[in-house]
Amino acid sequence: MGELGVKAGMGKADAWRRLMPVVAGAAIAVLAALVYAGLDLRSIATAGSEEAKPQTTASLRADSTGKQTAGRLKLPRFVSLKSERVNVRRGPSSEHAIAWVFNRKGLPLEIIAEFEHWRRVRDSDGEEGWVYQSLLAGRRTAIVAPWIHGKTVPMLHDPETRASVVALLGAGVIGEVESCSGAWCRLDVEGHQGWIDQTMLWGVYPGEQINN
Repeated sequence: MGELGVKAGMGKADAWRRLMPVVAGAAIAVLAALVYAGLDLRSIATAGSEEAKPQTTASLRADSTGKQTAGRLKLPRFVSLKSERVNVRRGPSSEHAIAWVFNRKGLPLEIIAEFEHWRRVRDSDGEEGWVYQSLLAGRRTAIVAPWIHGKTVPMLHDPETRASVVALLGAGVIGEVESCSGAWCRLDVEGHQGWIDQTMLWGVYPGEQINN
């Protein structure tokens, strides 16, 4: 089983915890993520990050109702990062300064506005910035309860509270969303599949149904 890295602090070296078995008679995996500075997923700008090409500007549009308009995807909506390192800028062009760098492929982000080929995104900490659209993917991922530092959330075999535990997921762990019923989501985390209470995830909306 490989290491599960999720967080990187501002200017800090990456550090990871390995998956650990629970020594309590049952082989339940504990998938832990490094928790640092409020589960910070950003780092200072460094060379080698994905960069967007300069674009001309156009009118900013945002549909806060979340409804789909003619030929447009709904806003807001969740997406994920395609690349391991992605520059986030203070405005919708390559001429704007880099505010920070996301450094986790698959990180879920919420698109809240669009400006031609640029997307204004919000992360789980509520920080906002601009990312070039080609660096974002429609693949849905979610972060496990980033608001409860130092605790774990059970991944269950079935979508019910009395189901057996498949794994214990540390706050900040990222998984790929396979489906959501509106109350439960099935996630894949490092090869572990199971169900998690939908209210314990950031990257899906309350009551949202997903069928991949």
